[in-house]
Amino acid sequence: MDSRCFEVVTFMLIISVRPAVATPLHILLIVVDDLGWSDVGFHNPQINTPNLDHLASEGVILDNYYVQPSCTPTRAALLTGLYPIHTGMQKGVLHQKQPYGLPLRFTTLSQKLKEAGYSTHIIGKWHLGFFRWPYTPLYRGFDSFYGFYGGAEGYYSHEHDGILDLHDNKEPVRNKSGVYSATLYAEQARRVILSHNASKPLFLYLPFQSVHGPLSVDLKYEQKYRGIRNKRRRTYAGMVDIMDEAIGNVTEAMKEAGLWNETFTIVTTDNGGNPGQGGYNWPLRGQKGSLWEGGVRGVGLVHGRMLQKTGVKCKELFHVTDWYPTLVNLADRSLDRRRTDAAIRQLDGFNIWRSLSEGDPSPRREIVHDISDHKAAIRVGDMKLILNQTDRKRYIPPELVGSIPAEQGKKGHCCKNVIDVGLYNITADPYEMVNLRNQFPDIVEALMTRVEYYRQGVVPPEKKPSARKAKKTARRKGYWGPWED
Repeated sequence: MDSRCFEVVTFMLIISVRPAVATPLHILLIVVDDLGWSDVGFHNPQINTPNLDHLASEGVILDNYYVQPSCTPTRAALLTGLYPIHTGMQKGVLHQKQPYGLPLRFTTLSQKLKEAGYSTHIIGKWHLGFFRWPYTPLYRGFDSFYGFYGGAEGYYSHEHDGILDLHDNKEPVRNKSGVYSATLYAEQARRVILSHNASKPLFLYLPFQSVHGPLSVDLKYEQKYRGIRNKRRRTYAGMVDIMDEAIGNVTEAMKEAGLWNETFTIVTTDNGGNPGQGGYNWPLRGQKGSLWEGGVRGVGLVHGRMLQKTGVKCKELFHVTDWYPTLVNLADRSLDRRRTDAAIRQLDGFNIWRSLSEGDPSPRREIVHDISDHKAAIRVGDMKLILNQTDRKRYIPPELVGSIPAEQGKKGHCCKNVIDVGLYNITADPYEMVNLRNQFPDIVEALMTRVEYYRQGVVPPEKKPSARKAKKTARRKGYWGPWED
């Protein structure tokens, strides 16, 4: 088979004969918040992530995998299989006091898996709306929820703006102050896993708070990185370290429960790293919030004994929307296949199982990174068109990571001029160094036409101004929660 999907990352390509997936798999879906391209050991040996590295060495590293440029849009795409421009969730992050959420007309991945007979649980960050109860996890297909509704909070206090945002289903959790969130979520995951009835398939969605700001970690983790001179980067590296430890504790619990051999694991970031908070996307251009590769090319891997080829790096083109149809197709066959297949045909995601497992070419040929009033980016095949994006052709070097604001820096390292039209061959030039717009005007025109095609289907953003009642209600109750019910 001639496919560029698999590049050997161990000395020998591991090929074993394993049965095709015939029974429902347990699914462990891990999202790491704001994890940069060079913030994992298998991309950067300066960072200590032995558990992620082990999963990568036994699984498939996704080398050409894309997410959205910020938190909320990626989570919406993950749980719906649709581009944010098709759900109204495209206008950046959802803030704590804003009265909107992922529209109720969309069936979530958790709802589909629950329909297929899965036990479904979310532990960690929701960030898809909570102004009314129907927008919260227990009403979007999850049997249980342990975590926080918003986008960021204290790692030890579990407070946003001085108000608690930690919940066990619908009830606030008031007795975990001082417990680091990654540790807390791993402990909760262990309880869910060990109490699970193994005769039923398990879907555990584990969107960590880590490693989003604020920068915070126990000194013993930070001290492992004494060789990193920059304080922010050193703290951030410690945050990655404790998060990796938590992932190891979760996988050990799966083994202890006897579930691991039938578990398909996905690990993904939600966007690129934020250099102002210690994240590092080198050698990719740009950062979280941008449409450059550093903002949208995501760290990702899959692991599972059911994969046909492992210990490899996959260079096929994938997007975060692809998890929805892929996982639904792996779900129990008791689903109404006609109805399911019809629904999947309406998605922006593709079923990429054969590409992940066997090395088949990806069914995906293009990705819409984003389309807004003025900015846009689309990739078709090797070529990427980017419109009206802040220029960051000078990369942030290692010694400055964490020490400069996102949009500023020393001359020669970051600049504020805008690229009105950029065309890049991402396969040949993944660092977006050479703008080919003048050499290939016909390709620019073709991709512009494709952007306009998608622009016709953009739905109005759901985003709304903050509501005064939100914080008043939270202060009165002593915790964040729905304020319109």
